[in-house]
Amino acid sequence: MWDWVIWGALIVAFGAGVAALVLLVRRTRAAYRDFNRTHSTVVREIDLLSDRAEATADRAAATAGDTSELQASLERLRLSLAQLAVLTEALDEVDRMVARAVAVLPRK
Repeated sequence: MWDWVIWGALIVAFGAGVAALVLLVRRTRAAYRDFNRTHSTVVREIDLLSDRAEATADRAAATAGDTSELQASLERLRLSLAQLAVLTEALDEVDRMVARAVAVLPRK
């Protein structure tokens, strides 16, 4: 007598599960696309910043002369550039790790 209620509840539960799975897949894909977009923007901006900093260091070194304050600033700039290089390498390493993890995701 109550079989139709049980079957109806099972059908509704199955439909809700499928809808939740579809929503999860869509949100995951959107998050992945946003991550890729943000990552490429960050990498491009870091490369641009690094190029500008190196050009500034070269220009400052060319016009420096014997100014001790400028030499100290150049040393700090070179230290910052070295730190930027380390951070860029770390970001590249994370990029490679994410690329390996993404390689197993299904594509269209």
